[in-house]
Amino acid sequence: MRLYMSLRPQYCVTIPSLEQCAIDVSRWFTENALLLNPTKTEAVMFGTSRRLRQVPSTPGVLVAGAYVTFSDAVKLLGVTLDSALTFDKHITNVTRCCHYQIRAMRHIRPLLTLDTAKTIAASIVGSRLDYCNKSVVRCVAGEY
Repeated sequence: MRLYMSLRPQYCVTIPSLEQCAIDVSRWFTENALLLNPTKTEAVMFGTSRRLRQVPSTPGVLVAGAYVTFSDAVKLLGVTLDSALTFDKHITNVTRCCHYQIRAMRHIRPLLTLDTAKTIAASIVGSRLDYCNKSVVRCVAGEY
């Protein structure tokens, strides 16, 4: 489940409206024989660094009887979104994953021809670089 709300810094003291929405969602889950697990729930506020500094400090959001603290980043469909939408953490994660896969390839490299090794390496790196690339570029450009 994903819940999105637009908040202005001057209205962030109205986090109870977000909590009321979470209560309504939790009630809907219960009425439909589903379970909302607050331990698997994440909360993040997105905004510019300047705007985020203007937001009053809050302990978190009450979801299904448990407080969910605001985190600095969340992972959505393999894309790490940080609160300022800089994508620094996402780039670090993709780089780390590509490096790990390329290093792991050294174990089978002696069994491969040079062209096959290049193809596999390009596939490993290319697929990770292109995954959600269009969405990330559009989000950074402000099209979403």
